Amino acid sequence: MTYFEKLHPWCLVRLLPNCQRIVVARFRKRNDADAHLRVLQRLVKNRTFVIVFDTEEQPRLPQI
Repeated sequence: MTYFEKLHPWCLVRLLPNCQRIVVARFRKRNDADAHLRVLQRLVKNRTFVIVFDTEEQPRLPQI
């Protein structure tokens, strides 16, 4: 996870078939993500978007 991604944990995600997804945009605040989602839902009516909080970090290897 990059530094930018750590600073912008709220993601606007487009859902695709076969459990795939695309991160459309990243935000620092949930309110910003909600506002962007409302605009996208008005402009693109036949797509599914969701907001997720991304905390995925690389798994740590065991220390020897």
